[in-house]
Amino acid sequence: MSGPSRDDESLEQTLDRNWGELLQELRVAQTAVQILTAFLLTAPFSAAFDELTQTQRIVYVVVLMCSVTSAILLLTPVALHRQLFRRGQRRWLVETANHLARAGLVLFAAANVGAVWLVVDIVLGGPVAWVLACSVGVLMVVLWLAVPIGLRRSQASETT
Repeated sequence: MSGPSRDDESLEQTLDRNWGELLQELRVAQTAVQILTAFLLTAPFSAAFDELTQTQRIVYVVVLMCSVTSAILLLTPVALHRQLFRRGQRRWLVETANHLARAGLVLFAAANVGAVWLVVDIVLGGPVAWVLACSVGVLMVVLWLAVPIGLRRSQASETT
């Protein structure tokens, strides 16, 4: 739910701290997603866009939709907060925002992998595009998933 609390914190203080930390994380993620989305929204207006293959166009649309959906998911906690401000919904808001942020990051990762594939496929061709896109995907899985899971397991084994 809201993560570990400090011994001297009430539940409300823990939720407030978790909300503040989550908002800081969302600010960073939103900026990255917004930059990618802005680039993707302008790409069809370049002259070179007409030269894309059908596969590249499909990948472009999938990447665009992943990026836009990621932006929506990462902005939704802000919209929810505005609607629920001072209504005693902090616990629900923190839990929901956490799930939305996770889903948004998954879609952002997919958008990045797809964007790398698309750009490298245009510049260097298929085989290199697959290698580099998969490398980016693996790097994100390792840094965003495997490292934290390993750290949690390490900490859990130290406390038992």
